[in-house]
Parts: sequence; C-alpha cells; structure tokens
Amino acid sequence: MRTLHVVTHPQATHHVDGLVGGWHDSDLTPAGTESAGRIAAALRAAIPTETKVELYSSDLKRTKQTADVIGERFGLEPVLDARLRESRFGEAEGHPQSRWDELFIPPPADGDPMAHRVIPGAESKAELAQRMYAALDDLVSRPCEHQIVVTHGYAFSFLVAAWIKMPLEALGYALFKAPSGSITTLHEDDRYRGRLVLRLGDARHL
Repeated sequence: MRTLHVVTHPQATHHVDGLVGGWHDSDLTPAGTESAGRIAAALRAAIPTETKVELYSSDLKRTKQTADVIGERFGLEPVLDARLRESRFGEAEGHPQSRWDELFIPPPADGDPMAHRVIPGAESKAELAQRMYAALDDLVSRPCEHQIVVTHGYAFSFLVAAWIKMPLEALGYALFKAPSGSITTLHEDDRYRGRLVLRLGDARHL
C-alpha cells in the first residue's frame, strides 16, 4: 500500500504583500512557520511511527522552509525537486496583482488551452503538467509506504491529476483547489490498485 500526503505550503510573504507568487522566491511568514508546525504534528499523528517515510519538496524557499519543519519532526532531510515548483508566471512574478491583471491574456474560446500562456513568459499548462507528471512517476516508482510531498497551491492541482492518471488533454478544464497549509491524502491499495483521493485540502489542523 502507498499513501501520499501532499502539503500546500502555508502563508508566505507574497500572500500578505499582495504579490504574484510563481517562481518569486518568498519566505514563510511567522504565521506560516507556526502553521508548518501544525502540519508536521498532524502528519506525525496520521503516519504510524514504525513505517518508512520519505519527504520531498519544491526547492523554492517557502516550500523548503515548510519541509524543514516537517523533517525536524520526522528526523528526515527533505529531498528538493524543482519539478514540484509552482507554475512560472513570467512577467507578473513578484509584482502586485494589478500587474497580473494588466498582463493577463484570457484563454481563447477555441484552440488548445494546454498551450496557452496567460502571462507573457509564463509556463503553459502543458509544461507544468509534464514536469509534475514526471515527478509523480518518480515518486511512485519508489517502494515506500508513506511519502510526504510539499508543493504549491496551483501546481498541487496537477499532482492530484497525475495521481488519478487524468489524461493531459482534460487538464485544460479541470482544477483541484486546496487552501494554503492543507494536507491532501492520496492512497493506493495493493489489491485493486485503485488510486483514491481520501481527503482533499484538509485544513482542520490549522
């Protein structure tokens, strides 16, 4: 059996400063660090102490800082993987939301939504999906019963889609939402090989 515990990082400085995130490398706020401790405690309570656990994280500061708090609780060093980063938002990154609104290019009514770039220099959905799907494939190739993955709010959706093996063409229209600091529990059983979404965006620990 395998269980993935997918964490969306808690409050970061770009949230409170009203800036566009993406690859803008913001830190956790003090409140975010406190939430990371609550996340770590909830994960420790949910994962049996006798089982092997692996910890993976996006390499951006806000996710690494979250993973470091979790790792301290479990005695683990997080494995950093740039493929788990948030989507790249191009010319809007690190700027106020008004800059996003100014640069935003609405998806066309016709055409391929996976190839569309909503901001000049941004990553397309297809590019984000390709790296998130590849990261998930590498995770599930490892024989580990419990894996913790720390990622970002928008990229999270693509990791869940990869877990349930959603066809890439459907990702132009599908989106899974989870609040900052949430834990999503994904489970696969050995007998039926069903990939379950047991809990989506659970934030009760906060």
